[in-house]
Amino acid sequence: MRFFSTVFANAMEVPMSDNTASRTLLVLLRLSMAWVFLYAASHQVFADWSVAGFLGSTKTFHSLFSPLTAPGIAAVLTVLVGYGHLAIGLSLLSGFLVRLSSIFGIALMLLYWMAHLDFPYVSNTTNLLLDEHIVYALILGLLIVQRAGHLYGLDGWVAKHEPLPHNRFVDWAFA
Repeated sequence: MRFFSTVFANAMEVPMSDNTASRTLLVLLRLSMAWVFLYAASHQVFADWSVAGFLGSTKTFHSLFSPLTAPGIAAVLTVLVGYGHLAIGLSLLSGFLVRLSSIFGIALMLLYWMAHLDFPYVSNTTNLLLDEHIVYALILGLLIVQRAGHLYGLDGWVAKHEPLPHNRFVDWAFA
């Protein structure tokens, strides 16, 4: 938790971009990331899918991921991953709790990057150390810092109406 407090310590003071092009691009990035997570959820929540096949084929970090393919653990992880994608996607789509969902999205993207890594390549030989998972994580970080939930999202509405008592986490999540 100290990592996030250090990285995003001044995020509440970073003003949103004042020009229309930057705001439009930020909304489009948020909606694009929502699509990425919702499309993944559509194959995981509404289909017969399991994390066991994916985690069983990891290479560089096989000893880390292979224990997670045990039947009991894989069943729980399958539900968490599928519905996690759905929750993150809906959060980004609605602009509600964008900062919080983006943190979970970054964690997922970094785990997926590790799972795809066949050092020094990621997924295939055309990706040397970097692939779309790192780019997605960076975009999600931008959404956190730029308060993207305030642009045509519910975070801005909630922040104005202050329905919850003030505390540091709530203020940060909706700021």
